[in-house]
Amino acid sequence: MSLSPTEPPAEPVGEIVTGEAVVLGLRAASFASRLLAALLDALVVGVVFVAAVVGATALTNRSTEATTAALGVVLSVLCLVGIPTAVETATRGRSVGKLVTGLRTVRDDGGPVRFRHCLVRAILGVFELWGLAGSPAILCSLVNPRGKRFGDLLAGTYVVRERTAARHVPLPPMPPELAGWARTADIGRLPQPAVLAARQFLARTASLNAASRAALRVQLADAFLPHVSPAPPPGTDPERFLVAVLVERRDREFARLQRREARTRELERSIGRV
Repeated sequence: MSLSPTEPPAEPVGEIVTGEAVVLGLRAASFASRLLAALLDALVVGVVFVAAVVGATALTNRSTEATTAALGVVLSVLCLVGIPTAVETATRGRSVGKLVTGLRTVRDDGGPVRFRHCLVRAILGVFELWGLAGSPAILCSLVNPRGKRFGDLLAGTYVVRERTAARHVPLPPMPPELAGWARTADIGRLPQPAVLAARQFLARTASLNAASRAALRVQLADAFLPHVSPAPPPGTDPERFLVAVLVERRDREFARLQRREARTRELERSIGRV
């Protein structure tokens, strides 16, 4: 397989790829939509907090000042950190405000956020959104190319617009002649820009002219080769090599998720028997 350097890709890299190597074609959310979502979330949190305070006051009207103060701290942590973290973790990056505005928080590689991402964002949000009235978040979002606030910078996340007319193009099937090689190949941590470019390339091959298609597939295969061992069989078409690597990467990630969910279910059953 000839994989020599060629001219840079003409196609821009702007789409998002999840950890399962599924292209989403989403763009970073605009400042206005993020601000609207944040205001809606703040309104919801405020309503929940007031309702919780009223309910707690009715139940503890004869408590000491220390008990009342402790309860206030607990309710504040619950409403500002606990509930937002739980909601975004359960919905894979969506809150009430994001649901209304069609936004979602994703990892920098486009994959779904986990508990730790949501927790970091919520904890930082206490200071930058509530403690300082959102001014640090607004300034950071305005200067960051992806509109990140400080919580996103620390958590490795950003907000994207989900509602889009872009068509999600699935990966082609595994090339039969490379299936055996791919199952045993060591696929390292592929460079994210190369993965993004490869997903875009495979989604647009039908619209590319022959010369551009040939140049791009060779360049992208060159970017993948240092991270794959052993190399594909001699004479392998670069485009089919890209497909084989991405399909195997997706399948392995899916298998890891299944094993993790099985371990979680087994742990829950073990705890239930205790």
